Amino acid sequence: MEFLSFRQTEDIAFVTLENPIEYNTLTMKLLQELDELLRKIGNEREVKVVVIEGSEKVFCAGHSLREIEAKTENEVLQLFQTCQLLMRTMREIPQLIISKVRKAAVAAGCQLVAASDMAIASDDSKFATPGINSGLFCSTPAVFLSRNIGRKKAVELLFTGNFMSAEEALQHGLVNKVVPSELLDEAVEKLAKDVTKQSLNIIELGKRQFYQQLNMEDFQALNYATEVIALNSKHPDAQEGINAFFEKRPPVWKDTKKQYVNE
Repeated sequence: MEFLSFRQTEDIAFVTLENPIEYNTLTMKLLQELDELLRKIGNEREVKVVVIEGSEKVFCAGHSLREIEAKTENEVLQLFQTCQLLMRTMREIPQLIISKVRKAAVAAGCQLVAASDMAIASDDSKFATPGINSGLFCSTPAVFLSRNIGRKKAVELLFTGNFMSAEEALQHGLVNKVVPSELLDEAVEKLAKDVTKQSLNIIELGKRQFYQQLNMEDFQALNYATEVIALNSKHPDAQEGINAFFEKRPPVWKDTKKQYVNE
């Protein structure tokens, strides 16, 4: 991989954006590499959490305006469709994705944080969707941003291009936690390990159910959830977890290799 690095610690995968000369911009090549890597992680099922991180200087500065300016309209469309495919892959793989944010997450970098399942930021980080300042409204970042934070704050960010501090991001629901920069590694690892003690099969089931029900009407969602939990109750890992509860012992999950893609 040219623009990513990968390391694995037990059940946690760490994916680092490696495009420092351009502030980890989401070029076509980086997007393709990240999508391919996440699909591979999803299919291999060797980890339960994926942490996406940037460098010490920046998390991600979004798409490359230089690349966008140099492309034709159809090529720009392909670039953003590739980013769309990445967002779908993030949603569909069984693992939970945590964004680990240092410094700035801008435009599509902010979108990457918003599209992640969880996020932890250092207290010196900041977030913005400043495309409008360059005449290129952050239309695609607006989708996930507006599904994380309230409408008024989303509009403020999108139409002023101003930065939002880490504390504001926490207050408005873009990140789960803000910690001093020197404690970021520890905080992310702790959150990840709180997830990795669970069954990957049930993480996958729960992740799919959670996002499916979000935009349903209340009782449509409840009806769907009722069917899911009934099926879940007879899953081998649910039966193991229930037995472990009664027997007062840690569960031994029966995680199995299974393609995450719909078959």
